[in-house]
Amino acid sequence: MSVNREEIAAMRRSYGEAGIGQLPDDPFEAFGIWLKDAKENSIIVEANAMVLSTISVNKDGADELTTRTVLLKDFSHEGFTFFTNYSSRKAQSIEINPQISLLFPWYAMERQVSILGTARKVSSEASDAYFQSRPWAHKIGAWASEQSSELKSRDELDARYKEFAEKFPEGSHVPTPEHWGGFEVIPTSIEFWQGRYSRLHDRVRYSRESTIWNWKRLNP
Repeated sequence: MSVNREEIAAMRRSYGEAGIGQLPDDPFEAFGIWLKDAKENSIIVEANAMVLSTISVNKDGADELTTRTVLLKDFSHEGFTFFTNYSSRKAQSIEINPQISLLFPWYAMERQVSILGTARKVSSEASDAYFQSRPWAHKIGAWASEQSSELKSRDELDARYKEFAEKFPEGSHVPTPEHWGGFEVIPTSIEFWQGRYSRLHDRVRYSRESTIWNWKRLNP
């Protein structure tokens, strides 16, 4: 039986008393603290999972917003890095419009971090270094998957996986595919959100002006 609209409307919970408090002036330092907290929370699965939103143009020439979950693999004062197939829908969208958003939804901690910025490809050296650190099976999967393209059946994908597994046996060198690599998101704003009682949530947004980051509190 499906959930009715009254039940959906009644879905609510009370958030805790703890607010954001004092964050560091450096948003990357603040993010590192929150990411560590999320990593150490036993309820959160994949604390580095983030929702990536991109804008592309559909067949009718209109803007089309798409979202998906990807994994953060590195961050620094330069930006936030993830890896993907460069032929994928997300990568093609970034080629058209590099303005993107990221969201870390740490629901179990009543927290989220949202980031606005511009995505750019990382160097081939950086992509290769990360690819070579991956488990063998993940490397073969990157070769086998023509990400975002139509798949006639699961058997087709399994056959390609077997083909590349035989071409690059476990223990042998698996080269980095030319169609695979990383993107670094250079942020222009980073917002920290903490759920609080009576929906009086805490919000702190850092905005970059040239090389300087300024922050302000926002109404919930």
